[in-house]
Amino acid sequence: MATVVKVDKEAADRKEPDRWLGVFCGSYRGHDHEVHLLAAELGAAMAWAGVGLVYGGGGIGVMGTIADAILTAGGHAVGVVPAHLMETEMAHRALDELLVVDSMHDRKSTMYDRSDAFCALPGGLGTLEELFEAA
Repeated sequence: MATVVKVDKEAADRKEPDRWLGVFCGSYRGHDHEVHLLAAELGAAMAWAGVGLVYGGGGIGVMGTIADAILTAGGHAVGVVPAHLMETEMAHRALDELLVVDSMHDRKSTMYDRSDAFCALPGGLGTLEELFEAA
């Protein structure tokens, strides 16, 4: 059972995307500028194409980069974060919708239900596990 933490009124006035891309990526900041550049380019391209983002809800690392990029470009972003990771992954507070769920299983299930397609950006073992489970 998900709890909606925040819905941005300005975002609600924008046209809802017809398609949603689930993006699996890490919350680790890392030192690879190219990975963050790729995430930013993907987020901007999604906004331009009218594709919404469904992702892990983090505001740091690659997760934060793609969310910031799509929102800055005028797109929509929905984050799904387990309650126990709200602080660890520093949940993004500017999303159109932030769903707080009970467990990692609920996070993945919600992401699968809300997404039309999936891709993965560099992350850790959790990112890989999420991608394999989606396939």
